[in-house]
Amino acid sequence: MGFRVIKTAAATLLSILLAAAVGIPNAQSAGLLAILGVETTRKRSLRTITARFLASLVGLFFGCILFFFLGFHYWVLGLYVLVGFPMIVKSGYKEGIVTSSVIVFRVFGQAELSVHVLLQQIELLFIGLGSAGLVNLIYMPQTGGVIAGIRKEVDGYFSVIFTQMARTLRDPGYLWDGKELIGAGEAVQRGLTAASREMENHVIHPDEAWNVYFYMRKEQLESIQNMMQLLSQVYRQLPHGDMVADLFDQLSNDVLAEEYTGRTEKLLEGLEKEFQGMELPETREEFEVRSAILQLCRELSLYLNIAKRYKMPVDIKPVKRPLPAKGSSRV
Repeated sequence: MGFRVIKTAAATLLSILLAAAVGIPNAQSAGLLAILGVETTRKRSLRTITARFLASLVGLFFGCILFFFLGFHYWVLGLYVLVGFPMIVKSGYKEGIVTSSVIVFRVFGQAELSVHVLLQQIELLFIGLGSAGLVNLIYMPQTGGVIAGIRKEVDGYFSVIFTQMARTLRDPGYLWDGKELIGAGEAVQRGLTAASREMENHVIHPDEAWNVYFYMRKEQLESIQNMMQLLSQVYRQLPHGDMVADLFDQLSNDVLAEEYTGRTEKLLEGLEKEFQGMELPETREEFEVRSAILQLCRELSLYLNIAKRYKMPVDIKPVKRPLPAKGSSRV
């Protein structure tokens, strides 16, 4: 916000000086137009300035018609607002209502309809809005470092979440407040906002990498919430839960990598094969818990598929799990 104020001040001063230099009366009106044209991103600035300029032309045309037929009276300005504003909105330039009003009110103040007056208003538009666009295009603060920091924060939250899930599987009685889930959601939303702003600051060849990353994390958060619901159904410690906990321990490390390592996926594939070769549960309680663990594995597979779609894979060697100890319960 502080930097935008500085840009606004620079654009305002530049526009007033230029308008005064070319001899436009009441040059401070150019400063008002510049204030209206300063935006937070380059693309948004171009869109806004274009909309304001076209809206001003529409408003100027309509206002001149009213002044020509009805004269320069105060009630004509009220009629302009009553009819002109809806017309500008229907034209698709609602951002330019205030800008067009500045121009029309200037014509009213001069109480004269002439080619010179009309060209003067168009010149004022070029100076005021052009100064704002120039300041916006010259410099925008770089947010790459901020976004990288948000990514590090999100990855850290995810790593802690998977560590806590592993601990819960090993000890179903362990109580976790889940605050990292809330923190991750807030960080992802901040990242999406910052990434969108960064894209709009690159008029040509915008980099979508950050947007892709945070959308990936947003999808994965939904998958994690599903895993949390399944995890709540694991109310008894079983060797199968300990084996899946090892997956989450591995995932807590993999989530910090920029590439898709595939280590957790390899472990999951091996674990699912082991589950298929184990004996069936002997009690209903064991069946319920193991069913929840199996569904948890399937949801984990969906989570990994999301990462696989977005992240660049790297070559890894197959990961072999040690066989379970003798005497352990088998599915």
